[in-house]
Amino acid sequence: MVKKPGGAAAQAPSKAAKNAAADPSTAGRLQQIKMAAGIIRKSDPRAMPIIIGSGLAVIVLLVLVGLLTGMAGLLIPFGVIFGALTSMILFGRYAQSAQYKAIAGQPGAAAAVVQTMRGNWTVTPAVAGNRNMDVVHRVVGRPGVILIGEGSPNGLASLIMAEKKKIARIAYAVPVSEIQVGDQKGQIPVRQLQRKLMKMPRELRPAAVNDLNNRLKALPSSLQAPRGPMPRTGRMPKPPRPKVR
Repeated sequence: MVKKPGGAAAQAPSKAAKNAAADPSTAGRLQQIKMAAGIIRKSDPRAMPIIIGSGLAVIVLLVLVGLLTGMAGLLIPFGVIFGALTSMILFGRYAQSAQYKAIAGQPGAAAAVVQTMRGNWTVTPAVAGNRNMDVVHRVVGRPGVILIGEGSPNGLASLIMAEKKKIARIAYAVPVSEIQVGDQKGQIPVRQLQRKLMKMPRELRPAAVNDLNNRLKALPSSLQAPRGPMPRTGRMPKPPRPKVR
């Protein structure tokens, strides 16, 4: 019996390809890089030329040094590797900058940034707020409890103070810090929030963090999540690392 070209065996690859195209999670890394490059180009038109030019400059420099010193066989491969690494490092930084620029000023931007951080961080968005859209988020981690406010400094002062009193009732002697995110005096830009949290001293052990989270779950929230477009918490696509043989 002769199988026809249009049989099930021939149709299987095409069905798999259609399923892969329909599911965004199966998109290849090249497509992810293309999407990220589009976001970077939209945020800063000069970014991609800088990224590509910097990588090429490193390659050309090491190639020239290799030709002049007679070590081309050694320096040319290293030039390609270091050039690719330079471009990828710059690509990642510009991608992160574009992400922060896209969510800056949106309700819940600070909470979205913390939710993408690695480590034992528990974020409870919008635990307190007022009619002026001043919002306080609660973050629990090794530094203790961090109250992150978004909005006007005058409106956030009373909200943060009230939240500190609530926390002190059930979490005595636990460090409670406050950070205000914004563009006004005494506040930090959202792009600096992750660095600020990572520099905070680690006061609690992991077991104490889990116990603190369980106790704080009993606290009621005085505000639901703010309405409007919330920033996505997904991370920017990362370019693949070069394979060094």
